[in-house]
Amino acid sequence: MNPTLIYCYDAYCGWCYGFSQVMKKIHSEYKNRLEIEVLSGGMILPEEPVHIGATAGYISKAYKNVEELTGIKFGEDYLWHINHPDASDWYPNSEKPAIALCIFKEYFPDQQVSFAADMQYALHYEGRDLTDDEAYRLLLEKYNLPAEEFYEKLHDEEYKERAHYEFALCKQLQVTGYPAVLMQLSESKFYLLARGYTDYETLSERINNVLKENNAK
Repeated sequence: MNPTLIYCYDAYCGWCYGFSQVMKKIHSEYKNRLEIEVLSGGMILPEEPVHIGATAGYISKAYKNVEELTGIKFGEDYLWHINHPDASDWYPNSEKPAIALCIFKEYFPDQQVSFAADMQYALHYEGRDLTDDEAYRLLLEKYNLPAEEFYEKLHDEEYKERAHYEFALCKQLQVTGYPAVLMQLSESKFYLLARGYTDYETLSERINNVLKENNAK
């Protein structure tokens, strides 16, 4: 099998949003040498809806650390919900963006890194509610996806199952936090290359080392 880079992320993860620029650069640098697969981790899957107020206090401090370390910016429209949770109607849930990614992969598997980053930008910068079907409208236009087909699949049990399969896969890979990057070289051979935010130079060096080491064998 070709070496595969597996990126475990979650659309609602602020650190993954900060990491999205690194992954886009990795993708453009290595897309001809590696298969690159994005898996959704299912970070927020409450049995009953939980209001943004439950995590807003934590996020209001944490997002500044993400900005500081990664250089990314969180948008005013997103931060409004974090700073005014009492007035927000958000109930974060990782399931719908994970289903959207599964659908997208069918159309453009080679652009999944870019689509995942765009969903994060839609949430963390533009302040779009990813549990709302309409949040995806602009992305469908950008990638020229057939809207009617996409929305049909968004509510199809089969794609929901695919999303939950990805959540289970991340657990099986023993990923407990996001972002995480692994390289798979065979059915049973995996290398953990990044756990948490990692800069481009470090990640690139680790990828090169694993490739070098395995070519030498």
